[in-house]
Amino acid sequence: MGSREEILVEVGQHKSEDDSWMVINGTVWDITGFAPRHPGGADIIREYFGRDASEIYNELHGPALVANHLGEGKRIGVLCKSSADESSSTRSSTNVATQSVEKPSLQSIVNLYDFEAVARETLSARAWAYFSGATNDCFTAAMNIDWYARILFRPRVLTGLKEVDSSTTILEHKYSLPIFNAPASMAKLAHPDGELALARATAGAGTTIIAPTMASFSIEEIVDALPPHHPFFFQLYVNKDRSVTEELLESVCKLKPRAIMVTVDLPVLSKRESNERYEIGVAQKTASKGATGVKGKAQARSASNAIEPNVQWKDIRWIKEATGVPIFIKGIQCAMDARLAYENGCAGIYLSNHGGRAVDTAPPSLLTLLEIQANCPEILEKMEVFIDGGIRRGTDVLKAICLGASAVCLGRPFFYALGYGQEGVEHALGILKDELETAMLLVGITSLDQAHPGLLITADVDRYIYQGEGHPFAKHISRSRL
Repeated sequence: MGSREEILVEVGQHKSEDDSWMVINGTVWDITGFAPRHPGGADIIREYFGRDASEIYNELHGPALVANHLGEGKRIGVLCKSSADESSSTRSSTNVATQSVEKPSLQSIVNLYDFEAVARETLSARAWAYFSGATNDCFTAAMNIDWYARILFRPRVLTGLKEVDSSTTILEHKYSLPIFNAPASMAKLAHPDGELALARATAGAGTTIIAPTMASFSIEEIVDALPPHHPFFFQLYVNKDRSVTEELLESVCKLKPRAIMVTVDLPVLSKRESNERYEIGVAQKTASKGATGVKGKAQARSASNAIEPNVQWKDIRWIKEATGVPIFIKGIQCAMDARLAYENGCAGIYLSNHGGRAVDTAPPSLLTLLEIQANCPEILEKMEVFIDGGIRRGTDVLKAICLGASAVCLGRPFFYALGYGQEGVEHALGILKDELETAMLLVGITSLDQAHPGLLITADVDRYIYQGEGHPFAKHISRSRL
């Protein structure tokens, strides 16, 4: 190839849908046809046709991810090194923090809310908008947290307490804690090591990672961060292009996941106003500099462009047959769908409203668990049950287990802890373990298999639990039209 300047001029000439190049960390890639397949949406890829995308790439992705998605056959060549190249490869770390605020020592962090307070002051504006935001007025996000406090304990005494054991067995594998990460994307916004740090921390605590489809690193890199033969789970978004999903599943299954968790509660990306305000601000600043800028609202929701909205039970059966791996349905929000998951051969259900990021005013996940207890409790004995949304204390973990959950998952708290890297997530898990085991002893049990609903008072929320599929009294109205 020619000089650096000549190459950059040539890159700028390849900026159409059917002929597009991009520069990432000094390497020129042919990205023709990739935009519609991009897991994060096509708009951001089109924005950088014929341009250097190193800065925004490094903020979100690990260095090897581009080759993993495109393949070495799409590598055009390498630019000559310059000081600009060297600085671009390190920008991601500077983008993580908004200001030079010194973090308190980990030893001063005594609960998960402390991590959130630190994150609010130290994360970038983009990271805080993404992590903390939820749909519309954020009612469901708030209820997820608040409703745990509405359920009370009924402690027993003189039960003969000795050693406490907070371990659990899921799909025939024993874990030291019933606590996993909720598989949210863009962990690199919190720390340069992203999911690699999450994998190392969870494995070190005796649990494991649920690796997301839209991770900052490839699934191979994430699994390599785990000890050899350590179990892991994989979260799947079904892509609009069936061949993309088939290729992804083939790669994942070679690594032998314990289960695949298919996310089904987000057929379209919801209105997340904190994200939209951030993206609108970026677009306005970009436009003021005379550069091309995607519209803020469109960019905030562009990730959903690659997700198949028309996933049905037949697709779940296809995934199960194609992989031979246990399947969980992630995004269960009512008892009827929980029963259907069992009837369609799923090994587990994952109760979730996407952390309040699906439809706002959907029920908190804890209420969904109670609804299953009221309508089809038998499936709780036949399937694994994961739950996320609002878990901030060890007492919350124990309440979920008492009501029939196999394990809980945390999203935002672990991302906030990830601001401290692997050590932060390890510290968060240690806090939860201590709180859980203390709560177990205080209610009179020494192992999680002794947890049961009789240890709880749910009267404050019982009136919200529906029996059956329909409304208790309201009827569907079908008006005749003359």
